[in-house]
Amino acid sequence: MKKVGFFRSIHVKIVIIYVLLILVAMQVIGVYFVKQLETTLRTNFQTSIKERVNLLAYNIREEMEKERTPEDPTLEDSIGKILRDFKAVDISEVQVIEGRSLKILGTSETNNQGVVGQRTTELRIKQSMVLEEDQSVIQIDPQTGHRIWVLSTPIKSGNKVLGAIYLVAKIESVFTQMKTINSIFAKGTAIALSITAVLGVLLAQTVAKPIADMKKQALAMAKGNFSRKVRVYGNDEIGTLATTFNHLTKKLQEAQAMTEGERRKLSSVLSFMTDGVIATDRKGRVILINDPATEMLDVSRETVLSQPIVSVLGLEGTNTFEDLLEEKDSLILDYSTKNGPYILRANFSVIQKETGFVNGLIAVLHDITEQEKIDAERREFVANVSHELRTPLTTMRSYLEALADGAWSDKEIAPGFIEVTRTETERMIRLVNDLLQLSKMDSIDYKLNKEWVNFVVFYDRIIDRFEMSKQQNVTFKRMLPNHAIFVEVDEDKMTQVLYNIISNALKYSPEGGQITFAIKEKGDNIIVSVTNEGVGIPKESLGKIFDRFYRVDKARTRKLGGTGLGLAIAKEIIKVHGGKIWAKSREGKGTTIAFSLPYESTEEDEWS
Repeated sequence: MKKVGFFRSIHVKIVIIYVLLILVAMQVIGVYFVKQLETTLRTNFQTSIKERVNLLAYNIREEMEKERTPEDPTLEDSIGKILRDFKAVDISEVQVIEGRSLKILGTSETNNQGVVGQRTTELRIKQSMVLEEDQSVIQIDPQTGHRIWVLSTPIKSGNKVLGAIYLVAKIESVFTQMKTINSIFAKGTAIALSITAVLGVLLAQTVAKPIADMKKQALAMAKGNFSRKVRVYGNDEIGTLATTFNHLTKKLQEAQAMTEGERRKLSSVLSFMTDGVIATDRKGRVILINDPATEMLDVSRETVLSQPIVSVLGLEGTNTFEDLLEEKDSLILDYSTKNGPYILRANFSVIQKETGFVNGLIAVLHDITEQEKIDAERREFVANVSHELRTPLTTMRSYLEALADGAWSDKEIAPGFIEVTRTETERMIRLVNDLLQLSKMDSIDYKLNKEWVNFVVFYDRIIDRFEMSKQQNVTFKRMLPNHAIFVEVDEDKMTQVLYNIISNALKYSPEGGQITFAIKEKGDNIIVSVTNEGVGIPKESLGKIFDRFYRVDKARTRKLGGTGLGLAIAKEIIKVHGGKIWAKSREGKGTTIAFSLPYESTEEDEWS
């Protein structure tokens, strides 16, 4: 180890520190003591003078308010007599000034009697009478160079100012006393510093050696070496410190091992958590954030560390850090945009000591976007089912009440009522059957009865059925391949898909219109499409037509007997077949419903 220089030695430093400490302490005490003493002496001097001035003001006020007769002496003579009796060693001169004319009525200075009867020009006198309060200042006498205290105090009778007393006092004696005290204090400080230096040298010799050993131990501990021990020189405080230092070394070694293990555990837990975790200090600044939290908030760890948690979570306008500390329930953070919903739930937990002191806050973030979406869809589904069942039930109740009231005996009306009731009953049966089918398809164990089908022949056969049974003046156009395309599907379920799509195309086709049926091969899929020339679907509704119970034209669809579940069922069936379904439309031009199915072109040779 490099040898320490003399002036860097702890011996010299202890001596210098003790000397400097005493010097600083003496200076601080001296400055405070001298300042307070000066203030006290000056205040006592001024208070003593002021008390005498108050007594003088009382006597002068009596003379100024006195009713005078021709036999009585003049006001100037009376005041002059009072001022001649008002003598003091510390007072240089006292003048009495009349209030309205500012005329000097008398002065205590024998050599300055010529100013009596003259008008004063002293600004401080005017200020004291106008403001009705004392005006004073300490200044230098230009003749002697000593400090003097100038005081102007008003003479009042009730709310009326009769005049003023102008006084000049010798305050230099106060500062002379302070100068003597400062000299004594400086000598005492020098003696104290000399004694301190001697004691510092003796103390440094007993302290330096053990401290040097402990310094070496501290350097070894800083490098991670906890095996070294400090030598104990005695049983005094330094020896006890060395023993404690050795005990501390052992405890630090154990604590380091424990901390490292806990750190690894915590790091592993935070890394593999699916929830986002954010920790703050007691001022609400982020000190820790795990990877899921950065992904949820779309931020980087470097940008959010040391930032307020309310700004990281986007809560500046609604919540403060103190609000989050008192938050007992979860907060819903809605980051939804036009591109889609995105909702997080934040739970907060306060980190505090047993004494109640708050050390920080932990926020746990959960992505509940899908849960909220499912809940919204469930609520909408229940509302739609209730609405769809209420309409036929209301109609049936009305007709049944009419029949119960006697309409059953009317041979002309009763059959019509019964037919309506039967129609509405069948409509509810279809609705319930569709719901049951959707429920089965939503279950995990739903299975298809797949078999290989020549989809061209299969599709062509279904088109023939509709062409033979259609009652509208609609032309069918087929754009089907001439070769066989074998696809593994559930024939019954795929028939239902095509029936739903073609039925919708017929419902919305105008008289004289055309429906085009097509199959195209595209990579590993075949694209099956049905296109009509109807009114089309509005752009804002195009992405919703496969939702359950969604209708573009609700009134017309119900009139045609639809349940609003056909395309939803078709979507689920295509989905379990591994395909996709979509729609394209232009308002006033027509609509195309298309779906894809997995297709392996190599199978064609095996089936040919």
